[in-house]
Amino acid sequence: MKFPSIFRTASPMRYDIKPRYYDPIKEEIEQRTSRIKKELENEGLLQPGDETNLNGYGTGIRGSFSQYKGIKQRDTSLFSSTAMIRTLLFLAMVMLAFGYIYIGPEIFTYLLYVGMIAAGIFIFFRLKNRAKDE
Repeated sequence: MKFPSIFRTASPMRYDIKPRYYDPIKEEIEQRTSRIKKELENEGLLQPGDETNLNGYGTGIRGSFSQYKGIKQRDTSLFSSTAMIRTLLFLAMVMLAFGYIYIGPEIFTYLLYVGMIAAGIFIFFRLKNRAKDE
């Protein structure tokens, strides 16, 4: 709070400069855009005051439905899907937790054997498919 005084105290000076930027590339783009717009208006391809064609919003959809060729089917297997892998990992963690609660630490040994058997079957079928291809 300021006390009343008969003397004038100096107040801080305000420093307010509004910067001016010069971008020669932007200026050149604006000049070229206005020149092209005038040329298009002279040829009758653009109506005066029509900005949608310059920005590309008006012409982007034109003809796109005629080029539609249907939805492409992706080549995905069941195990390459991210959602399936996430679900399998979640189920494995839940089985591990409940197995540890009910059986104890021996569940890790059982799961190790099951994992080795599954890996052996997977490798067997992969090698069998490679033998067919050759």
